[in-house]
Amino acid sequence: MSKKSDADKLLSKHQNLTHTEDIKVVSHVQREQGEWFINTVMLNKVDVPFKYKRKKMYKSLTNQQVNVTYYPSTETIAGFDMEIMNVVRIKVC
Repeated sequence: MSKKSDADKLLSKHQNLTHTEDIKVVSHVQREQGEWFINTVMLNKVDVPFKYKRKKMYKSLTNQQVNVTYYPSTETIAGFDMEIMNVVRIKVC
């Protein structure tokens, strides 16, 4: 009997989720918005920003290898619709 990972469990419950393993973070920016910290990461060879919120500031993920589970979304910035990825789960490898 095989044991399902947390990512496998999420993927089986939610059809829109995508999971990527062992990808390098090339940029990680954290900015405060109210009582939340908005984290934006850019991944190697991917042109779309990945965003998630946390209650406290975390160490930088720049140059780290990560596993990330996410879904596509759209955000309007200065009147333009931009494609973003909303992160459900991110974990350093």
